[in-house]
Amino acid sequence: MKKLITFNQNLGKKLSKLESLPLLLFRLVLAYGFYGPAMMKLKNIDGIISWFTDMGMPMPALNAYMATATESLGVLFLILGFSTRIISVPLIVVMLVAIKTVHLANGFESGNNGFEIPLYYIFMLFALFIYGPGKYSLDYLLSKKVR
Repeated sequence: MKKLITFNQNLGKKLSKLESLPLLLFRLVLAYGFYGPAMMKLKNIDGIISWFTDMGMPMPALNAYMATATESLGVLFLILGFSTRIISVPLIVVMLVAIKTVHLANGFESGNNGFEIPLYYIFMLFALFIYGPGKYSLDYLLSKKVR
């Protein structure tokens, strides 16, 4: 038992050198995931406003522009690792709204357009909010300059 504990501790010490890698991967996967919806909204904002209106969303034009701006900035900020904690919050809100308005009625499974993928996005964004973007980021470089 002692060997197992020692092995586990040593493994943890070695793996801790890679702790920024999953944060980078979260950022890149999320940026890729938000890219398509952001581009769709940018290319057809009038269609998005109409869709939001049809869903009964309050202030559909404002919400369409806010979602578009949030997703577009989110792509850029996540790739760069810039203001990662700050952009995570509105992106979580966008995902919560998407779950409530689009995905919840379809159940959990992503194959049925359920809320599975948006929920995973929320978990990854929450991790970025808590842990930050890691050392492979503009936030990290800027914080080193400030210090």
